[in-house]
Amino acid sequence: MREVSMAWSTRRLAELAGTTVKTVRHYHRIGLLDLPDRTPNGYKQYRVAHLVRLLRIKRLSDIGLSLTQIRAMEAGDLDSDDTFRALDAELAATVERLRRVRGELAVLREHGAPLDSPARFGNVADGLSERDWAMLTVFSGTLADHALDDLRQLITEPTDRDADEEFDRLPEDADDAAIEAIAGRLAVSIRRSHARFPWMADPGSAGSRGKEFAETAIGSALVERFNAAQLKALALAHAQTLAGD
Repeated sequence: MREVSMAWSTRRLAELAGTTVKTVRHYHRIGLLDLPDRTPNGYKQYRVAHLVRLLRIKRLSDIGLSLTQIRAMEAGDLDSDDTFRALDAELAATVERLRRVRGELAVLREHGAPLDSPARFGNVADGLSERDWAMLTVFSGTLADHALDDLRQLITEPTDRDADEEFDRLPEDADDAAIEAIAGRLAVSIRRSHARFPWMADPGSAGSRGKEFAETAIGSALVERFNAAQLKALALAHAQTLAGD
């Protein structure tokens, strides 16, 4: 019972409130916590009122209010009901984000996809090379959700496997005849994709952060992903598709 009648040091006050000395000193600096009286030799003497004040600040902080909001609310500059409604909305958004993240992690784990890979493509992880994952990562960071859903759908559908393999094997020094041959086959599937998903004719139009950003990021990724002959085949196939349209 001796401690009940005694004043506390800063360290002891912090311990009782479940916080730190640094936090107590910060609250003093910003005016949230009054400074206590001092003994003749300069030691601070915190009492119950300081503990109560500190616990109240900690409580409001723990439920999500910023120190600025706490100060404004106590000064009467913020309506309590409005503040708590806004806080509840923030917490609801946080809960939804955490729910979504848990769902994404479940998909990645189920399909053995890398943890840093786009969860939207987790179910197509099998068989994708590291370079393919790099491309999908760029797409995920630059395209809108509807475009990413379309890409995922295309990836899960059967393709002209022979044409895909021929394109993958196309060497850097392929001659024009080989490039034109594979471009013609690619143009057929590209034309079908454009008919189903018109944005693919102009990928930048589906950019989540603007057309220029999407075109720059995707264009750079394509240049690093494919060799010169493959890029020429893609450009030719795209031109043939537009001409056919």
